[in-house]
Amino acid sequence: MFYRLVRQISVDTKIGMTSLQLYKYLLRQCEKLPPDACKHYKFAIKQSYKQHKSESDPERVKEIIHKSICDAKWIVNKYLKK
Repeated sequence: MFYRLVRQISVDTKIGMTSLQLYKYLLRQCEKLPPDACKHYKFAIKQSYKQHKSESDPERVKEIIHKSICDAKWIVNKYLKK
């Protein structure tokens, strides 16, 4: 059951995603969290997306995507271990 809740995602394959795809992916990951945490992280994701939406440097975008995916995995695992 734990495996079904947490899909193992290769960070390398997700680096090629667009910022909009990342946004949708992160919002879907929030659904795995408890309701209070879900609300908090959805708000944070929306704010961060608005802040970085106009980023033009491709390397910086890759860094943001990589960091966001790693952080999302960590947060989901943190709540699933409780």
